[in-house]
Amino acid sequence: MTEPPARLPAGTRTHPRTHPRTHPRDRIRAAFAEAGVTGWLHAVDIDSGAQIDLDADRSVVTASVHKLCLLVALHQHAETGRLELTDQTECPPEGRTAGPTGLSAMLDPARVSLRDAAYLMMAVSDNTAADLLLARVGLDAVNDTTERLGLTRTHAVQTFREFLVMIREDAGHGGPQALADPQVLARLRALDPARTNRSTPRDMTRLLGAIWRDEACTPEHGAAVRRLLGLQVWPHRLASGFPFDDVHVAGKTGSAPTLRNEVGVVEYPDHGRYAVAVFTRAASPAATLPAADAVIGTAARIAVDALRGSRAGQGGRSGRGGPSAR
Repeated sequence: MTEPPARLPAGTRTHPRTHPRTHPRDRIRAAFAEAGVTGWLHAVDIDSGAQIDLDADRSVVTASVHKLCLLVALHQHAETGRLELTDQTECPPEGRTAGPTGLSAMLDPARVSLRDAAYLMMAVSDNTAADLLLARVGLDAVNDTTERLGLTRTHAVQTFREFLVMIREDAGHGGPQALADPQVLARLRALDPARTNRSTPRDMTRLLGAIWRDEACTPEHGAAVRRLLGLQVWPHRLASGFPFDDVHVAGKTGSAPTLRNEVGVVEYPDHGRYAVAVFTRAASPAATLPAADAVIGTAARIAVDALRGSRAGQGGRSGRGGPSAR
C-alpha cells in the first residue's frame, strides 16, 4: 500500500499525443491509454465549483487514500474532546502491520503521540501508524465522518492489516511473485471495491473541498489536516504534473497490485485551488511502471489547466510558476 517513487527513464513522455484543442476529457482518456492504464478522475475548482470528470462516480478501491478519511475522523474526535492529539500510544515490535515505511519497517519498541502517528500515516503512508490510529478511532467513526460529510459512496470495511492479509491469502503460496500472474490478480478480493475500502473520485474531491473550506473540521484542525497532506514525500504522481516553485501540491497516494491512486489539492499563487482525484488500474502487473505513476500528474495537469482556462475566461489569471527543484 506504500510505493516508493519510480524514476522516469530517459525519453519517457508524460503528455499524450493530442492536439491542444481536443476536449480535456478526451486528452485525459488518451493519456491514460498511452500509459497503459484505465483511469477515473474528478477535478473541481474549490471556489467556483467548475469541474471536469471522467467516470467520476465509479466505485474504486481507495487503498491508502482512505487514510485521509481516518485523518479527518481523528481530528473530529480531537475537536469534541474524545481524545487529545498529544496522547501517547505504544507500538511494540510484534504484530505491526506490514509495510516498507515508518513504524512498519522499524524493529524496536516505539512510543509516539497520536499526531505524530498521523504524520507518519500521511507523509510516508505508514500502515502501522494508520492501524494504531484506527484502534483509537474505530472504523465506525470513520464511516460516521464520511456519512456526515455527504460522501454516500465512501465506506471503510477493514483495517489496513486486514487489507494486506487479504492480498496475501489470495496470492497463495506463491508469495509476492504470484502477483505477476494474471490468474492470481483476477481472484484478488482487494481489487474489488465491493469487498474492501472504497469511494469514488467525486466523493474524494468533495472531501478535499470540505477540508480546504474548513467544513470538515474547525479552522484549527482543518489547518492541521492540510499541513499533513502537504508533507507527503512522494513526488512521482500528482505533484509530477506541477513542477513549479510557486504551485503547492498536497495529497495522499494509495497503491495495491495494478492500482495507483492519488487525491490532493493544487494551489496556485493567484489563490486558485483545485481538488483532484485520480484512480488508475494498469494492464501490466509489474510493480514498477513509471508511466503509470506519471500519468496521474499528467491527467491532473490537463484537468487543472482546463479549469484555470475557465477561470481566466471569468476574469481570473492562469499563469504558470517557475521551474521547481522538486
